[in-house]
Amino acid sequence: MQATTTPPIGVMLVDDHQTMLWGLSKLIDGEQPRMKVVATANCFEQALERTEHLVPDVILLDLDLGGRCSLDILPKLLSNDVSRALILTAERKQQTLDLAVLRGARGVLCKDASAEEVIDAIARVHNGELCIDAQAMGRVFSELTAPKKPVKADPEAARIASLTQKERQIIRAVVEGSGAANKTLASRLFVTEHTFRNHLTSIYQKLDVANRLELYIYAIKHQLDAAPH
Repeated sequence: MQATTTPPIGVMLVDDHQTMLWGLSKLIDGEQPRMKVVATANCFEQALERTEHLVPDVILLDLDLGGRCSLDILPKLLSNDVSRALILTAERKQQTLDLAVLRGARGVLCKDASAEEVIDAIARVHNGELCIDAQAMGRVFSELTAPKKPVKADPEAARIASLTQKERQIIRAVVEGSGAANKTLASRLFVTEHTFRNHLTSIYQKLDVANRLELYIYAIKHQLDAAPH
């Protein structure tokens, strides 16, 4: 009786740096028949389209794609109930990395991880394990189980109170926009891209954030993405 052959782990690479994609492809394809690269993507649109059609086993995902936060599309990438996400990033902020786990990532690796660590993490994530250090797991568990603090206890209340209704609408559009370009979001709000950018600049100053990634994280943390009552 012929032995059953285990199919290779299908890996999709998502990174906006061509050299990184090339190096990771060589590394993973060198592990055949254990695992192989089934697709690469360098932007949101490619990642979503290729995930939908190919349904990779593991998605090796960079958090920053051309200045846009991959957390925006992470739930959509995982909506097929087959693919599992492993974050490979240069991001060092614990809050951002923890949010990636809360959004569905099964593991987090820094880009200075060794080749052996990357291969091992892919295999472990595919097998259903979590590749997250104990400290991060503790923080995520605490976030999931801790009671929500009342708004009045939030030290950021004064900053948030300074936002206009239009600025709150802009923030909700950024969070709900799944990483859409500024021009697209402006069109949805029936304003020009220039006006949209001016609103963003004002919001950044009021909330002391530097870009859309930081705004996204701030908005999720302080529940600014919720629709008005």
